[in-house]
Amino acid sequence: MSAGGINIVGAGLCGSLLAVILARRGYGVTLFERGGDPRLGQPAGRRSINLALAARGMRALEHADLMARVEPLLMPMRGRMIHAEDGGRELQPYGQRERECIYSVSRAELNRLLVDAAEHSHGVELRFRQEAVGTGAGVDPGPDPAESDANPAADGGVILQDLDRSTRYAIHPPVVAADGAGSAVRRGLEASGRLHVTESLLPHGYKELTLPPGQDGGFQLDPGALHIWPRGGFMLIALPNPGGDFTLTLFLANDGTPGFAELESKPAVEAFFGQYFADVAPMIPNLADSFMTNPLGVLGTVRCRRWHSDEILLIGDAAHAIVPFHGQGMNAAFEDCVLLDSILEEAPHDWEAAFARFEAEQLPNANAIADMALENYVEMRDTVRDPKFVLQKQLAFELERRLPDRFIPRYSMVMFHPEIPYAVARHHGAAQRALLDDLTQNAEKLEDIDLDSAIRLTRERLPRLEPAIAGDRYEADRSPDRG
Repeated sequence: MSAGGINIVGAGLCGSLLAVILARRGYGVTLFERGGDPRLGQPAGRRSINLALAARGMRALEHADLMARVEPLLMPMRGRMIHAEDGGRELQPYGQRERECIYSVSRAELNRLLVDAAEHSHGVELRFRQEAVGTGAGVDPGPDPAESDANPAADGGVILQDLDRSTRYAIHPPVVAADGAGSAVRRGLEASGRLHVTESLLPHGYKELTLPPGQDGGFQLDPGALHIWPRGGFMLIALPNPGGDFTLTLFLANDGTPGFAELESKPAVEAFFGQYFADVAPMIPNLADSFMTNPLGVLGTVRCRRWHSDEILLIGDAAHAIVPFHGQGMNAAFEDCVLLDSILEEAPHDWEAAFARFEAEQLPNANAIADMALENYVEMRDTVRDPKFVLQKQLAFELERRLPDRFIPRYSMVMFHPEIPYAVARHHGAAQRALLDDLTQNAEKLEDIDLDSAIRLTRERLPRLEPAIAGDRYEADRSPDRG
């Protein structure tokens, strides 16, 4: 491999996009993937079928000159369609401008597109069915270290093997590990004492189902919204697909009542959906059979104190996996790719310095979006039903219209303003939430609020956002329990 070469472990969304970006910069990129070529069949595993693409991810795809190719895969969602238990529906817009929507996209189709772009981008070498098993220290490199002419434990290499385990070999740094939430590279670095990692599982899981097109081939629900059936401690959501179908996802406690542990028979599944999701259950063919067959997914958060060791870097979910309730896992990973590329533009061959700077800049933001994703689960499954939440959203939009340099709803900062770091969105959003709580304490509708007073308090209590957008960073706790 040339002096300008780099190895990327993991050809999922993050690894494939990073391969394209770095190859366009002139690096010789080799991309290793545990699975087979995703273009040749359906992907395996329990990862979600649909993802939400927002402004941060779109900016990264534009940076890689891929957005035009991705656009045909996208289904715009302008807001949350709330389905009440009595069958009523209410659309809660995400934003108040035409551009402020998010997009449902198939994980599999997007992954195929990115892998194909990597293969045809400046000579990226793709090596499928190559499994990372750890880092050099404490791992036997095997009898055929095909890629190594030195002890990988001495130079910080990463050990891979063919899936049939016939060949084990070492790849040398620089290495970027984009091998997902269960990253073998991260576990290897942790086992050798080079990283401290916390993995926190939610006591909730998820199952996916499919709502097919109607008899006329059209959508059975409004395709311009993300549908939510909030039920307090749990929820069902639906994201549209271009073929007229929806991907449904049930998020529910693993134990307790109700919980997945209780749904172990077809009658129990049918009774559960009939009780809580009566409007949509009849639209799902073979509901109980599909529910019993489909796997139960795990929800968790990964935090690390460090993301790099010498010239090995963790990126995307390998560094900072989050729960899916803010729709930012993929977007945050894509943002990682753009930031790393911008750092390498300034120091193209000083890998250790580049990796250290990347970590310093992005780790506080990763901790912030991890926290906000957990908080958004409560909002989606419960708070959206509260009239006070609806009132505060109306007031937030009004303050944004009148004072856009001081007040941008936190959801909008995260989803529609990639120039605002996640850490800034969380810090500023907390101040805005306190302000909204005070302003709506004795109000039931927008007309009950003195807007002139609200504007005055906003100016007094909220700083202008321009300094934050220009690049200031709020300090974030880097203690072990927060990464």
